[in-house]
Amino acid sequence: MKLEYITLGLAALLLATSCRNKEKSEDTSEAMPVEVSRVAVDSVTLYKDYPGKLIANRTARAVAKVNGILSAPLYEGGGFVKEGQLLFTIDNPEYTNALNSALANLSKAKSDNAYAEQHYEAVNKAYSKNAVSQMELSQALNARDQSRAAIISAEAALADARKKVNDCSVRAPLSGHVTTNQLSKGNYVMGESSPVVLATVYKDDVVVATFTIEDASFLRMFENPNNRDKINYNAIPISFSEKLPHDYTGALDYMAPNVNATTGTIELQAQVDNKYNELKPGMYCTIRLPYKLDPQAMLINDASISTDQLGKYVYVVNDSNKVVYTPIKVGDLAPGDTMRVVTEGLKPTDRYVTSAMLKVRNGMTVKPYSTDKK
Repeated sequence: MKLEYITLGLAALLLATSCRNKEKSEDTSEAMPVEVSRVAVDSVTLYKDYPGKLIANRTARAVAKVNGILSAPLYEGGGFVKEGQLLFTIDNPEYTNALNSALANLSKAKSDNAYAEQHYEAVNKAYSKNAVSQMELSQALNARDQSRAAIISAEAALADARKKVNDCSVRAPLSGHVTTNQLSKGNYVMGESSPVVLATVYKDDVVVATFTIEDASFLRMFENPNNRDKINYNAIPISFSEKLPHDYTGALDYMAPNVNATTGTIELQAQVDNKYNELKPGMYCTIRLPYKLDPQAMLINDASISTDQLGKYVYVVNDSNKVVYTPIKVGDLAPGDTMRVVTEGLKPTDRYVTSAMLKVRNGMTVKPYSTDKK
């Protein structure tokens, strides 16, 4: 009987051991495969987005400065014009008549001066020989000086007459794209009393992206000499609400010397090359302004980050292949918008779960695999 009990006990012990080994084998073989990645460490330039607006690099108005009847525009509205190109003519015969009169007056003044100069020389010689009186010499000198002054006055009148005739031809003040005409053919303009705007020319081969940043950001970004030395402010990414055929960057070239007391902001401007003529003044844009260079930033896939009532967290897989709930603190997205900077909670050697985040749980044993490129 005693031998029978011993035999049964040994059989039960062997069965229990076999079951435990079987369960252990099944637990290991049935561990859920999960994809993991290593925390990346890289040099990252961080950006902050600011809304902005494009303005023309230069703007000038084509104006009527004289009175007269306006011709039809000699250009196509919205088209490109070159500096000095004729845009309008203004018809007023009075200006041509005034020019001819001024030319005649100048010719007479020069002729009178020639006689006065010769007469003075003759009287002066005669005076040296006591042949004429002091009064006669003074009269000759006065006549000569008056003739010289008459030439100056006639030349001024001629210059004014020529200017008015030239102003009858309204030309492009600079090269660029021009608006449609403000007044139609046949209108009588009175530009002499006050210049009349006929069109506006925008020099937009280079446009300006203007935007404002808060004072605190200015202090953080631009008063740090390390940032100014290491960050490239000549290639600031600029994007638009609708994707354009080409990508654009701007070169920061202006910073307002003062803070706007009402808004607490500072105005900045960036020059943008518009060589494809896709950018128009008035377009709204987004300026991605670089503000910090982190040479040893820790980066993880942004899609691997979850959020609960305590904040941001990821699932880390430890050396025993167990899942560990790990709270983290994060910074900005790195360029490319897929990797997020982690400021606290992880180490460069950590592995974090990148798939099946809803299926894993804290303390769970998993079978990790990685698709990271070596």
